[in-house]
Amino acid sequence: MKRKLLDILACPIDKHYPLELFEVKSEGDLIIDGALFCSECNRFYPIVEEIPVMLPDDLRNRSEDVDFLTKYKDRLPEKIVKTGKPTHLD
Repeated sequence: MKRKLLDILACPIDKHYPLELFEVKSEGDLIIDGALFCSECNRFYPIVEEIPVMLPDDLRNRSEDVDFLTKYKDRLPEKIVKTGKPTHLD
């Protein structure tokens, strides 16, 4: 995902803007892996292989979210890993 895309992205649930970006892996202006976080509704949206996955809760794959959180739990903030919606690690 190009960093300048942050200028137009909003939470698909509550339309909150801007979203917080947490980079896990990046190269220059390109975010390869990371997460977007909505501080209004506490939802996170993973960025996987440069693609932000910004689906509503009912269309998200819980096992993919758990795998993402498990993989990056040491590199993402607690508000995503422990209390983020729609899925978090206990």
